Amino acid sequence: MNMLTMFLQAGATGQAAQSANFTFFIMIILIFVIMWIFMIRPQKKQQKELENFRNSLKKGDKVVTVGGIHGTVAEVKETMLFLEIDQNVKILVDKASVVKDFSDTQK
Repeated sequence: MNMLTMFLQAGATGQAAQSANFTFFIMIILIFVIMWIFMIRPQKKQQKELENFRNSLKKGDKVVTVGGIHGTVAEVKETMLFLEIDQNVKILVDKASVVKDFSDTQK
């Protein structure tokens, strides 16, 4: 009888350990899903919007670069822009450095 109770207790402990492992994996999966919903998905959406903005730049758009230079797009090339920052003062910048459009906000 003593051996029988030992085997029953060992079987119950094994099932409890399996249940704990299953619960642990469910929690890890839930953490990754929550991270994806609240962190990764919005960041990818923001990157996609920024890429669409950069691809839709045209002459006359008012923009700001990463370095804080405000200017008006004078010419658009494949990966570069000429920004007019003052009358007859143009600089060449990479499209990736343009982050904002102030055409609607400035009057």
